[in-house]
Amino acid sequence: MAIEITRPGKYSLVLSTPVLPAAGAVGFGDSYKALVDYDKLGAIVTNPVTVEARSPASGTRMIALDAGILLHTGLPNPGLVKLIRQQRKVWAKMPVPVILHLAATSVGQLRRGCAILDEVEEIAAVELGLADDMEVADAVRLVKSARMEKPLLARLPFYECYQLAEPIADAGADALVMTAAPRGTARDPNTGRLVSGRIYGPLMKPMILRMVGRLRRQIDEDVPIIGSGGVHSPQDARDYIDAGAVAVQVDTATWVQPKMLERIARDLGGWIATRHKNAFLDEWNPDMGHTEAIERRVSSDIAGDAN
Repeated sequence: MAIEITRPGKYSLVLSTPVLPAAGAVGFGDSYKALVDYDKLGAIVTNPVTVEARSPASGTRMIALDAGILLHTGLPNPGLVKLIRQQRKVWAKMPVPVILHLAATSVGQLRRGCAILDEVEEIAAVELGLADDMEVADAVRLVKSARMEKPLLARLPFYECYQLAEPIADAGADALVMTAAPRGTARDPNTGRLVSGRIYGPLMKPMILRMVGRLRRQIDEDVPIIGSGGVHSPQDARDYIDAGAVAVQVDTATWVQPKMLERIARDLGGWIATRHKNAFLDEWNPDMGHTEAIERRVSSDIAGDAN
């Protein structure tokens, strides 16, 4: 299976399955290698990176909500140059393409960051994170300043999605990621203080799914859309594909049940084996692929012959 998730061209990004983690879900490299089979994913999207180093947010960083969580991190990272130095060998060994999420700050820093990343062979593409409340003219200026040989994906802010999608596509973005998690405010039950952050959870899916469907009908067909938000099952991912997305990104499901990311990727990538009608429950698990099914069957046959 070959899925083109950016505009056609010399440097188009083609994946083997349309499922990847969202920015912030799996760290900067192989942090989840003991929990997820990276071979089954389409690509890895790194945590957000800024050109200059950033420290973690102070105070409360996560608040549980009735239908999800509110997360406030401050985009902690060591800065682009140091991160490349730390992770380059890890990225080189990854079995799937690596997409670096670069948080947009200023035109000058963005140009500097893109110039650096264009020389890093281990990075297959760049995902540009646009700030909330960004004016259309400012967003277009940033996207135009980020032009490089590598594909450029643009992750749109939630509330400005409709206003920014078409201008960003016209400015040259090779794909649109919809969307960044919306911002909200909740009271910390431990301190009694109000905390602002991004909201994650299953409730995001119906809202963003509608955005994907509406914008798929409005913008040029050659601009791929990647759905991101509230994907917690293979069916959630398929709903995004049916709405017009070429691929999906998974966030909170990975934190709650890391194997779910792989399961969704296996399902949409065609790697889920069909269970035999008369199989016992202990002969199957929902994450079993064809290779594992064959290995288990061979082991069972060998044990039977030994008896």
